[in-house]
Amino acid sequence: MDISKLEGDLVSEIKLEPLQAKVYLLVNCSGKMSPDIMAEKLGISTKSALDAAQKLMDLGAFIDMPGNEFEAMHPRFTAVNMYRRYCIQHDIKFKQNKIVDNIGAALESAYDVARTGS
Repeated sequence: MDISKLEGDLVSEIKLEPLQAKVYLLVNCSGKMSPDIMAEKLGISTKSALDAAQKLMDLGAFIDMPGNEFEAMHPRFTAVNMYRRYCIQHDIKFKQNKIVDNIGAALESAYDVARTGS
């Protein structure tokens, strides 16, 4: 899995900000975490991590967990749903996007491993 390509696809196709893409990929591939841990792992401020996580929650990519943690929704659904929201917001006809579909497919295994350990 080429994380930098996935990050670029999230930015170019779904129009996430680069930091949002990094936070999304981190939580998707590592499991739920607090903004403090996100900040530490990405070398950013806790406020930047929290802002990105809250925006991803608004986009339907994350859910808010107890203890100030965020968890990613399943990537197969999340990528397409974020793309659908982008299309609706910008009055673009929603249609299948293979790049977006491939984001979900590429992340599915890492998502499962981070949550089940296998």
